[in-house]
Amino acid sequence: MIRNSVSVSADTKSVFLSHRVRWLFPLISICLCAAFVLALCVGRYPLSLLQVLGVIGHSLHLVKAQDAAADAVVFQARLPRLVAAVLVGSALSCGGAVYQGVFRNPIVSPGLLGVLSGAAFGAALAIVLGLSAFIVQLGAFAGALLAVGVGLSVAGLLPEGGLLTLLLGGLISNALFTSLLSLVKYLADPLDQLPAIVNWLLGSLSDVSWQEIYWLAPLLIALTVLLIRAAPVLDVLSLGDDEARSLGVPVSVLRPLLIVLATFACALTVSMAGIIGWVGLLVPHIARLMVGAEHRHMMPVCALLGATGLVLADMCARTLTSGEIPLGIVTELFGALAFVLVLRRLRGGFL
Repeated sequence: MIRNSVSVSADTKSVFLSHRVRWLFPLISICLCAAFVLALCVGRYPLSLLQVLGVIGHSLHLVKAQDAAADAVVFQARLPRLVAAVLVGSALSCGGAVYQGVFRNPIVSPGLLGVLSGAAFGAALAIVLGLSAFIVQLGAFAGALLAVGVGLSVAGLLPEGGLLTLLLGGLISNALFTSLLSLVKYLADPLDQLPAIVNWLLGSLSDVSWQEIYWLAPLLIALTVLLIRAAPVLDVLSLGDDEARSLGVPVSVLRPLLIVLATFACALTVSMAGIIGWVGLLVPHIARLMVGAEHRHMMPVCALLGATGLVLADMCARTLTSGEIPLGIVTELFGALAFVLVLRRLRGGFL
């Protein structure tokens, strides 16, 4: 009798969450669209909604009249960085959720295996060598992959310990590439190269161009979709290794594969926008509070929340002061404050 009542209660909760997802998903999508349009309007050169709609209508050949200044502001200055904010926010959020699911740890972020420190080292080294901006991006991507490769290699050298060896390998890799980054910063020219390194490390979307979006967008979209489609696997892995193996899931194959996919996604975001902190850590928690811990419900909401949050953060970076604040500072500031509120809501959940 008790077992039947528990089963009915679980089914009722699942139905309730499904209904919540059905109305939350379109609601967050509407919020994303509203934030996107608002971000197109505000800035140093404010535009009215009619001007923005006129520019978009002209691009779709629906309107003949054209405002040249508004067209330049929308398509050359604001639209590329907002598209990049959507791509980066959704990829970072889904990557963070995958890391937390794979490691079964709610305080894991994309920087765990040295992704951020490796990318920072690769970009800083390219800047010191005087290479082009495109090579700096490639250096960041290569550095992130190298750092994760070092972490996984170190974990393979340690005695079999499952997740613990991966965590130790990540800590060692993170410390190594943080030290290498400090060495590069010490050797950099303090008048020219060091400010460029610091500015890159703070994170920004101000230099994103359509060319970058054209070759990075398909990769980021594909990786984000793959991470979302991996939700059933994440739900099984969250049960524990023994339970997952008993269900026929090849844990030793799928866990490294998911780590590699999440790392690729986060590395691409770093190469496009620099270091953007807190998104991959905070957004999955907010998504869980909204729709529960099941990844099949949480991952799509996580992608939309990350995109919406980064669009709003980029808008704040452009408008809060007369000069632009680096995006990484904005996400760090608001992310830390928001995480305190999330912790209060979760209360003893971490313990």
